[in-house]
Amino acid sequence: MNKEKMVQKLKEKISEKRYEHSIGVSYTAACMAMVYGADIEAARTAGLLHDCAKGLSSKEKLEKARKYGLPVNKYEESHPEMLHAKLGAYFARYKFDITDEDILNAITYHTTGRPNMSLLEKIVFVADYIEPNRRPVKDMDEIRQEAFTDLDKCIVHILKNTIEYLETSMDDMDYMTKMTYDYYLNK
Repeated sequence: MNKEKMVQKLKEKISEKRYEHSIGVSYTAACMAMVYGADIEAARTAGLLHDCAKGLSSKEKLEKARKYGLPVNKYEESHPEMLHAKLGAYFARYKFDITDEDILNAITYHTTGRPNMSLLEKIVFVADYIEPNRRPVKDMDEIRQEAFTDLDKCIVHILKNTIEYLETSMDDMDYMTKMTYDYYLNK
């Protein structure tokens, strides 16, 4: 599918605000790909499509994940909004004709990360957090600088902030977030 068609289809699936965020992630991922020598088009595509399932309600996310046979863990069962990443990869493959496994994995893990991410996965994970339209969060200026100077350090910083936030605002978190943090902290 060509980019123009992809953009048009995406605009039909998500809100204008979410579309602006997706464009921001796409451009940020492309800039990071230039710095780190990753595939720029793959970074743009993964950034553009990373939230393509975000427009569904929590109930729809859970129903579609089950319908498509996607694995749903206990945390996702009680927080179905997290399923947008897995569903996003599914939609990217079957609705946007993306076959590149690295792009699909970057979409799948853009929220929690995972141990031993590929360069593209790291880029999309970070770009989603730092893109210019994001509301300011703790240490954002420092994190944005790290994004272009030390990707693994940046990932640890993002996950540390995420875990601190989740520990004060929620009873639990997806186990993958903590596993990813531990992996990169000890790398």
